[in-house]
Amino acid sequence: MILVTGSAGFIGFHVSLRLLKEGHSVHGIDNFNDYYDVSLKEARTQILESKKRFTLHRIDLSDAAATASVFERAKPSLVIHLAAQAGVRHSLSNPRAYADNNVIGFLNLLEGCRAHPPGHLVFASSSSVYGLNCDLPFSVHGPADHPVSLYAATKKANELMAHSYSHLFGIPTTGVRLFTAYGPWGRPDMALFAFTKAILGGKPIEIFGDGTMRRDYTYVDDVVEGILRLARRPAPPNPLWNGFKPDPASSSAPFRLYNIGNHSTIEILRLIEILEDCLKKKADRMFVAAQACEVQSAVADASDLERDTGYRPATPLETGVARFVEWYRDYYRA
Repeated sequence: MILVTGSAGFIGFHVSLRLLKEGHSVHGIDNFNDYYDVSLKEARTQILESKKRFTLHRIDLSDAAATASVFERAKPSLVIHLAAQAGVRHSLSNPRAYADNNVIGFLNLLEGCRAHPPGHLVFASSSSVYGLNCDLPFSVHGPADHPVSLYAATKKANELMAHSYSHLFGIPTTGVRLFTAYGPWGRPDMALFAFTKAILGGKPIEIFGDGTMRRDYTYVDDVVEGILRLARRPAPPNPLWNGFKPDPASSSAPFRLYNIGNHSTIEILRLIEILEDCLKKKADRMFVAAQACEVQSAVADASDLERDTGYRPATPLETGVARFVEWYRDYYRA
């Protein structure tokens, strides 16, 4: 049995659906918070509940007793933790939501794994942990010690917390640093979704800074494939790990970190051009001041993922955006 947290969320939904299609039994956890349109989360969940072997737990991971109860009932052989309070900019105005969901919630999850050890814990970190690091492409073997948002700080905290439980209790644990996932059933707060809604609605799109901000856009199916390939490979200890020259991406404990990204970036302005081509409609651009919580450029070194699993995300951005637009038009009758 596989436990997927955040099963009503964007990536959690796609991971759960893929697992169900492969014939696995899945227990999903989600609190259905109102950070964005709850009806979208309900629609995703209806699809999951239409499949056999899916059990939903409507709980908040920050509730220690409820989380412990799910682990006691499910006793998962694999845990894929994708639940989190998302959003870099939102963390500026709602910091406590990030402490409750991303730190306390993750602690309760780790305690569940301690009480009922799974064969592997895979958890979502974020490319945002690289923060002020300007050494591109970002490598899991390099520093990630200067986050520029509370969201990023909580994700870095998750990595440190996971390592400590891996070291103390021998839980095989893999963290995946995700780079700007996008695709059908995406989050409304993400740029592609927001731009599409604005353009079709005849409203201007907000572009932070001068439009030269670069991101490593990774199609959701590629993200899911990377996660599941790693999930099938419980993190091993690194026998060559040296405490005098510590590698951040591995350990003497069964702990590993990986990037999941395309190893390529495009500017926001190019993303808009691709979207305009798909929509057959021009955007009305409105430039606004960049925020200090955003990094200027993020690109993944995904060579470790390729080396250890034989996989590297490869969906062209033009293909992925076209699929998103097709889904958006169908779902919203736009």
